Amino acid sequence: MGRLRNFFGLEPNIIVMLVVIFMVGMGEELWIRFIPKYLELFGASAWVIATYGTLKDFLDATYQYPGGWISDRLGRRKALVLFSILATAGYIIYLVSSHWMFILGGTVFVMAWSSFSSPTIFAIIGDNLPQEQRATGFGVQSIVKRIPIVVAPSLGGLLIITLGFSQGIHVGLILSIVLAFIAVIVVLRFYRERQQSFSDHISIKAQWLTLDRSLKRLLVADCFARWAEGIPKVFIVLYAINVLKVSPFQFGWLTSIEMLTAILCYIPIAKLADRFDRKPFVLLTFSFFAFFPLALVNASSIGWIVLAFIFAGLREIGEPARKALIVDLAPETARGRAVGMYYLIRGLVVFPASIVGGWLWTINNQLPFYIAFVAGVVGVIIYAIVGPNAKRVLV
Repeated sequence: MGRLRNFFGLEPNIIVMLVVIFMVGMGEELWIRFIPKYLELFGASAWVIATYGTLKDFLDATYQYPGGWISDRLGRRKALVLFSILATAGYIIYLVSSHWMFILGGTVFVMAWSSFSSPTIFAIIGDNLPQEQRATGFGVQSIVKRIPIVVAPSLGGLLIITLGFSQGIHVGLILSIVLAFIAVIVVLRFYRERQQSFSDHISIKAQWLTLDRSLKRLLVADCFARWAEGIPKVFIVLYAINVLKVSPFQFGWLTSIEMLTAILCYIPIAKLADRFDRKPFVLLTFSFFAFFPLALVNASSIGWIVLAFIFAGLREIGEPARKALIVDLAPETARGRAVGMYYLIRGLVVFPASIVGGWLWTINNQLPFYIAFVAGVVGVIIYAIVGPNAKRVLV
C-alpha cells in the first residue's frame, strides 16, 4: 500500500482533496451539462443561452485570481470550505428558480466551486508533492474529477427521462446540496493545514510582470485552444439533441465515453511527462482541441458521433503535463496567486468565445464548429513554434 500511495502521490491532504472533488463533482454532473436545454425550456433564446456560456467563462476568469489570493491568505482548508458553501448557495437558487434570469443569477454562486477552488487544488498538489510527482498527482486528480462525468450524466439523463426534464434537474440539485454538505464535513475533519508564508504586498500588476516568460508563451497557445473549446461549448448538447437527434440518455453516455477515454490516458501519459519532456503531450492536447469540433460537425452516424466524443476525451491527454508545468513555474510563496493569474488572463481572453459562438449559431448551426477548428489549429502552430520546452524547466 505504501508503494502504491507513493506511486500515485496519495499524501493524506491529497486524499482529502480527491474525496471533495469526487463528491462535489458527482452532484454537479447530474445536471450541469443539461442547463442549456433547461434554459431553453424556460423560454430562453439562443442569445440567452450564449450569455449563460459567456457568463460562466467570465466568472471562471475573474474568480481565479481572488480564489488564489484567498487560498494563500486563509489557507487551503478554509478556502475549500468557503468555496463549497458558496456553490451550495447556487444550487439552492437553481432549485427554486422559476425563470431563466434566476439561473443566470445562481450561476454567480455555482461557479464558486469550479473556479474559485481551481488555484487551491493546484496549490495543494504543489504543496504536498515534489516536482517529479506533480504530473502524476494532476493525473490522479483529473481521473477523480472525471469519474463523476463518466457516471453522473447518464444517471442525470435517466432521471430526466423518468421524471421529466424539470423534476429530474431538481432531484439532481437536491443530491448536489447533500453531497456538498458531506464534502465540507470531510475537509473540516481530516484536512491538515501546512505552514506556509504569505506575502501580502504583491499586486496583480506585479504578479503579471513576474510571471515566467515560458509560462506566458504557454498561455498564448492555451488561449487559442480554449477559443476552440469555448465557441461551440454550450451548443454541443443542442447540436447533438436537436440536429444529430440523440436522446438525453444517449448524450449522457456519449459524455461518459469522452471521460472514459480521458481517464485511460491520464496516468501512463502523466508518468511519461514526469520522466521526459512535457511539450509533446501538451501539443497533442491542443491538437485534439482543434479536431474535436471538426469531427462532431461532420459526424453522419452514431459511430462517427462516438468517434468525435473519443476525440473530445483525447483533449485531456496532456492536461496533467500542462498543469504540472504551470505549478513548476509558480513561486512557492505565491503559488495560488500565480496559478490564479494564469487562469485569470486566459479566462478574460476566452470568455467572449461563447457569445461569438451564439452569433455564429444564428447564422448557421455548423459555423461555430468550423471556426473553432481554425482557432485550434492556430494554437497548435503557436505552441509548436514557441511553446516552452519542459526539459529546461525540470533541470
